[in-house]
Amino acid sequence: MIENDVFRALADPTRRAIFDRLAGGAMNASALRQGLDISQPAMSQHLAVLRDAGLIRQERDGRFVNYEVDPDGLALIAQWLAKYRAYWPARIDALKVLLKDMDQ
Repeated sequence: MIENDVFRALADPTRRAIFDRLAGGAMNASALRQGLDISQPAMSQHLAVLRDAGLIRQERDGRFVNYEVDPDGLALIAQWLAKYRAYWPARIDALKVLLKDMDQ
């Protein structure tokens, strides 16, 4: 299931940090590594997992490869969350009714 790939990719704190950096704009792997204590091969593996999950995309610019957030990957997350968004208002309304009944 694609959703599993997305959440598995974001379960790793290093990949979340990389994804957060890319949310600010496109970057190459060298720029992404700054401030992170990981090797170039590890960065490549993390980027591959994020790319395979559909969360980021890459574009070659000369000898560099720039990475950026893929809006389609974000749409998958939004669709998954939308399924549960409708759940909470009904639950909160039921809780209000319950609390009102308890007060009486």
